[in-house]
Amino acid sequence: MTREEKRVIAPQSGKQSWRSWGPYLSERQWGTVREDYTRSGDAWNAISHDKSRHYAYRWGEDGIGGFSDDQARICLSVALWNGRDAILKERLFGLSNPEGNHGEDVKEVYNYLDATPTHSYGKMLYKYPQAHFPYTDLVNKNAKLGKFDREYEIEDTGVFDDDKYFDVCIEHAKAAPDDIHFKITVTNKGPETAPICVIPQAWFRNTWSAVEGISEEVAPHLHELNEKSALLNHPKMEDMIYHCPTAEELIYCDNETDRELLNLGPNKSGYPKNSFHKYIVESDAKAVNPDKDGTKVGAPHFLQLKPQESKVIYIRLSSKRLKYEENPERIFEKRIEEANSFYDAIQKNVPTEELKNIQRQSLSGLLWSKQYYYYNVAAWLDGDAKTPAPPEERRKGRNHHWRHLVNEDIISMPDKWEYPWYAAWDLAFHCIPLALVDPEFAKKQLLLMLSEKYMHPNGQIPAYEWQLSDVNPPVHAWGVRRVFEIERKKNNGIGDHVFLESAFHKLLINFTWWVNRKDEDGNNIFQGGFLGLDNIGVFDRSADLPTGGSLSQADGTAWMGFYCIQMMQIAIELAMNNPVYESSVIKFFNHFVSIANAMNHMGKSGLWNEEDGFFYDVLNLPDGRNIPMKLKSMVGLIPLYSAEVIDNETLLKLPKFSEHMLWYMKENPEHADLIPSVDIEGEGTRTLFSLVSKDRLRRILDKVFDPEAFLSDYGIRGLSKEYGENPFCFSLNPENVCEHIVRYQPAESDSDMFGGNSNWRGPVWFPVNYLLFEGLQRFAYYYQDTFLINHPSDPSKALNLSEVSEDLAERMVKLFTENENGELPAHLNHPIHNKEGFKENIMFYEYFHGDTGRGLGASHQTGWTGLVAKMIEELYP
Repeated sequence: MTREEKRVIAPQSGKQSWRSWGPYLSERQWGTVREDYTRSGDAWNAISHDKSRHYAYRWGEDGIGGFSDDQARICLSVALWNGRDAILKERLFGLSNPEGNHGEDVKEVYNYLDATPTHSYGKMLYKYPQAHFPYTDLVNKNAKLGKFDREYEIEDTGVFDDDKYFDVCIEHAKAAPDDIHFKITVTNKGPETAPICVIPQAWFRNTWSAVEGISEEVAPHLHELNEKSALLNHPKMEDMIYHCPTAEELIYCDNETDRELLNLGPNKSGYPKNSFHKYIVESDAKAVNPDKDGTKVGAPHFLQLKPQESKVIYIRLSSKRLKYEENPERIFEKRIEEANSFYDAIQKNVPTEELKNIQRQSLSGLLWSKQYYYYNVAAWLDGDAKTPAPPEERRKGRNHHWRHLVNEDIISMPDKWEYPWYAAWDLAFHCIPLALVDPEFAKKQLLLMLSEKYMHPNGQIPAYEWQLSDVNPPVHAWGVRRVFEIERKKNNGIGDHVFLESAFHKLLINFTWWVNRKDEDGNNIFQGGFLGLDNIGVFDRSADLPTGGSLSQADGTAWMGFYCIQMMQIAIELAMNNPVYESSVIKFFNHFVSIANAMNHMGKSGLWNEEDGFFYDVLNLPDGRNIPMKLKSMVGLIPLYSAEVIDNETLLKLPKFSEHMLWYMKENPEHADLIPSVDIEGEGTRTLFSLVSKDRLRRILDKVFDPEAFLSDYGIRGLSKEYGENPFCFSLNPENVCEHIVRYQPAESDSDMFGGNSNWRGPVWFPVNYLLFEGLQRFAYYYQDTFLINHPSDPSKALNLSEVSEDLAERMVKLFTENENGELPAHLNHPIHNKEGFKENIMFYEYFHGDTGRGLGASHQTGWTGLVAKMIEELYP
C-alpha cells in the first residue's frame, strides 16, 4: 500500500487529519445567490467582478490557486500584476450570465495538473498575459454576439500571440497535516524581458462583520513577527505562521469592504480589502497598514524575467509550534514521488502515457474542484444582526421553502468558477470517478445530500442554489450503489454495508417524495419537469404548458424506473445480510414492473410509439387528446439505462422474492418480455429486468448507432441529427402553422429556455452517455452473443453489445486523444490549445460538439466530464 493510500484510509477527524487543509477556496464567490441581497434577486449584479475587489463577502472567499482549512477560516491564494493592468489580479475573470452570449463564461486559461486525495500534493497552471488583460474587449465584443455566434474568448484577443505570457505554476505540498508548503514558479514564455509582481497572500474569511456576538476582542487577527513572517491568530484555530523566505517585506490590510468607495458609508478600517491593489498598482505607499497588522497579509515580489527565465517563490503556512524546514524542495520531491506511486498503482493496466495523462488530469480536476460551501438559508433570508435587513420580498422569494437548509461543508463542485455551487445530480456523477481514488470522500458526499441539514423534510434533495426546489434526475441511488461496488472491488470483496444501509433509509424518503409529487394521476407516468436536461424538449417543462394540460415525460418515467431498479439492487445487497430487506426488494420490483407496464402497455396514452419504434413524451390536452411529441432525443434513450441482471444464485437466497416474482409472471404473462430469463450453459439461469423488450431494444439501437441520427464520432448526441435539415415542428392551430421548432444544433442552442447555457439540442454530454454505456454492458451480460447488431465501427461483421459499449467508451475517450492531425478534438475551440505548451494541459469541458467534438460550455467542468477517468478504467480494468 502506498503512503497516499494509507493517508486516504486514515481517520478523517481530529487535528492530525490530512484532509483538514486543501484547495477548498472557490474561484468565484461574486455573482452567487448567497451574496445577493438585492430586492430584485439579481445575483449577477448584486456583486459583480468589479465590486468583488472592494467588497468583503458574507458567505465565502475566492482566489487563484486557492487553499484553505476545511472551514475556510484561513485562506491563501496568489495575486498577480504584469505592470500594465488597471487592476491587481486576485481572482479569475469571466462574464456574468447576462454578459455572455451563451451564459456565464470564464475568460482565463488555467489547468489542474495534479492532485492527491488528501491534498498532500497538488499542482495547477495559470497563464497570465504580459499585455493589458483584455477585460473591456472581452465584455464589449461578447455583448455584440448572438446565440448563433461562437464565443469571443481570451485566446481570440491576441494576448497569447508570440508566447507573450507568463506560466504561473502553483504547487502545494504538506510536510504534515498542519505544515503546508507552497511553491510558485513563474516563467517568462515570451521573447522579451518582462516584469511581473507576484503576491502570495493569506487572509481570514470575514466572519465578524455580520454576525452578532463577535467583537474585536475575539475576531481573528494577524501581525508581523519579522520582515518574512506573520503570526495568524484565530480564536477557533491553533496559531499559525505565514512565512516567506524570499520576501523583502510583508504588507498588511483588513478583509473589510471599502464602504466609502461603494457609497455605503464610512469605512470600518483605514486599510480595506483593496489596499494591496492601491499599494502595488497605484503605487500608494500609504495604502497598507504601517503597524504591520490586520486580517490580510501579502508578500509582494517584483520580478524582471528574461525570456524563458523562471523564478521560484516558497511560502509556508504551519503551526506555530513547528520548526522551519530549511529545504522545502525536499518536501515537494517526496510528495511528488508519493503521488506518482499512488497513481501508478491505480493505472497499472492503462496501456499508454497519453491515456494515463488524461485519467490523472481528470481526477486531479475533480480533486481541485472541492470547495467550502456555506449557505444558511434562514440567516440569508432574515439578514444579519450587524447589517441592514434584507428587503421584505426575500421572505417569499427564492428558496424561502428551504429555511431548514444549512450547508457548511467541503463539497465537490461541477466547476469552481462557472458552477461554484453544488448540483445534486452532477455530484452523483462526480462520485463515480472520485471513488477510484477516494471512496471514503465519495461516500460522505452522497450521504451529505441525504442529511437532515440538506434534504427537505418532505424528502426532496436540494437541486442547486439558484432554485433549490428544481427537480434533478433521481440518480442518487445509482451513485450510492456504484460507489459501494467500486469500493468493494478495491477492497477485495469487502463492502461498506453501513454506508449502503444509511443511504437506503434516506433514499426511501426521497423515493416517496417522487411518487407523491411527480405522479399526479397515480398511473406510474411521471411529470418530472426540468430534470436537468434544460431545453431538450419542445416546451419549458418546468413551466405551465402553453397548450394547457400536462406532459407525460418519457425521461421522467424512465428515470423513475431507473430509480426503482437501483433501489431494488441495493435492497438485494442488504437482504444478503439481513432478510428484513427482502420485503423492500419486492416493493421496488412491484414499482418497477408497474412503471414498465405504464410505459409500454397503455395504448394511446403510453410513451412507446410502435410506428416509429421510439419512446416519446406525450402531451395530454384539456380536451382529452393525447399527442405524442415525436421528437427523437435523449429523452427516448433513458429507458435503456434501466437494465439489470440477477443470477440464479442470488435468487435462491431470496425465496420470498423469487416466489413473488413467479406469482407475478403467472398472473401477468403479457409482461414476460420485460422480465425474461435465459439459460447460460454451465452458468445457470439469469433474469433480466428491463423497461424495453428485446425487439424494442433493437429498434431503439438502430437509431442510436445511426451516424445520421444519434451516433457521432465522439459519443451519442442529445438530439437526432435528422433535425438539422428537417427541424421538428409542432403546431395545434387549424392552419398547421409551425408554433414550436426544434433544430439539431451540434453546439450551442439558439433557445434560452433555461438561460444562456441551456444546450441539449445536439451536443454530446458525458453523464447520459456514461449511463447508456453501463446499460449496454448489462444488456450484453444478459444477451451475450445472442444479440448482434450492425455497427458503423466495423461494417464487415455484426457486433455484440459488449463490443458496442466498448466502442462508445472509446469514442468518448477519443475527445482527449490526438487525432491524425495531432490535435485533441476537445481543444478545437482555438488553434493555440493544440500547440506545445497548451495541448498537454487538457481542458475538460461541460459538453462537446455533436459533429467535431469541440469542447463547449464550462471549460473546466471536470465534474461529470471526469467520468472519462472511469471510462478509461472500464476499458482497461
